[in-house]
Amino acid sequence: MPLSRRDFTARTVIAGAGVALTGTVGALATAPGALAAEDAAHRDEHGRPCEPGYGPLVPDPAGILALPAGFTYRVITHSGVTRLESGETTPSHHDGTAAFEGHRGVTLLVNNHELKGRRENWARPVPLAEGLVYDPAAAGGCTIVEVRRGGEVAEWVGIAGTSTNCAGGATPWNTWLTCEENSDLAGRNGMTKDHGYVFEVDPHDRRANRDPRPVKAFGRYDHEAVVIDPRQGHAYLTEDASGPNGLLYRWTPPRGFRHGRGRLRTLAADAGVLQAAKCTDSSGRFVDDLSRATRIGTVYGVDWVDVPDRDARTVPVRRQFEADAVTRGRKLEGMWWGDGGAYFVSSYAREESPGAAHDGQVWFYDPKRRTIRLTVLIGVNADPSADGGYDGPDNITVSPYGGVVIAEDGSGLQHLFGATDSGRTYPLARNELNIGSAEEPEYSEFAGVCFSPDGRTLYACIQDPGIMLAVTGPWRRAR
Repeated sequence: MPLSRRDFTARTVIAGAGVALTGTVGALATAPGALAAEDAAHRDEHGRPCEPGYGPLVPDPAGILALPAGFTYRVITHSGVTRLESGETTPSHHDGTAAFEGHRGVTLLVNNHELKGRRENWARPVPLAEGLVYDPAAAGGCTIVEVRRGGEVAEWVGIAGTSTNCAGGATPWNTWLTCEENSDLAGRNGMTKDHGYVFEVDPHDRRANRDPRPVKAFGRYDHEAVVIDPRQGHAYLTEDASGPNGLLYRWTPPRGFRHGRGRLRTLAADAGVLQAAKCTDSSGRFVDDLSRATRIGTVYGVDWVDVPDRDARTVPVRRQFEADAVTRGRKLEGMWWGDGGAYFVSSYAREESPGAAHDGQVWFYDPKRRTIRLTVLIGVNADPSADGGYDGPDNITVSPYGGVVIAEDGSGLQHLFGATDSGRTYPLARNELNIGSAEEPEYSEFAGVCFSPDGRTLYACIQDPGIMLAVTGPWRRAR
């Protein structure tokens, strides 16, 4: 049923009440496990003004990761250095990741490797582990990393032969959905199978990952990230594409379908309903692109429009709609479920076509109110080579200490940075690994980011060549 202007106005008033009562956008304050209830008007326990976060970053003598005082890191996997159980070195180009609780104090992580195209084009593709290969021509996939209580680490292949595995997402039943940000058909760019799908990987059961099958019901396009509504069963998905810009999608399961481990691979290719978002403002005016929002707290109503041809064999899904039928986003990126809804990133926040200079947005979709609200707005970074500014938000996770943590994928210095409940940003880490030269420094972007199940460790990935790091320290509410 389309969202009427009366419905939208009523729901906007309810959402706005949170802003009036707390002095914040109110979306992040009650995320599951959050230790913060409000932003405390940027004052400490004594009522004195304070800056958000954990203080300035301290340079790293090892030249890898600068952190606030009191925080430490250790390398978990390093492409070309650490090894899989099968003997090959860890694949390169780490991306999306999530952490799961294993038996006897073990933490299990699933790590995407964003490798596009043919295997021979890459020095360290994901190994073609027997029984775990979708397309033997493709270089990407994901690995499973086991971090034991004593610090020992083991790593093995979760899926291989997929392409450009980017953000992905965790499920409520503790599996991982790895997303292909590439939609090459068989016969194109050396591929032997069609790509542009989502695959499920189980970190707990190696046997469940054999004979990989795409979840075709989620559609074939340049997937970025996905989350699952644990109550309603809907999947929400982002698309990182241009010409035209990508879309925000919702998949509704068929009647009688029950989620669980391995259930998605049993779905027919046309199971359920795949739809794209169409947004309107409080006056009922159609919003063609999320970049129209220029103020934190902006709320849009959301309707959902059926996708005509989800497998998109002749026309890409994003090109199947008239100009006024759907709302687009300029480089839609990571997602994370929290506070009863989906947080998602748009890596640009301007009307003009994206160029070298990034800015960005973080939105929150509320499925009960059928609205999205702008929770974080990042401006163009005037000096990417200096600390103090951020650009190009990419992957995201909801923090158990309030707000969100965002991976930067822009230009110049690259950071992990947090955003408080009111949208104020603060530094968490700076990548000091220069993959360029002293004359022309180039810092590889941060990619996947997540907290351990107990909230004590932040796992973060530097993409090129590929490093996963575990960060620990005096975590507290990040005012």
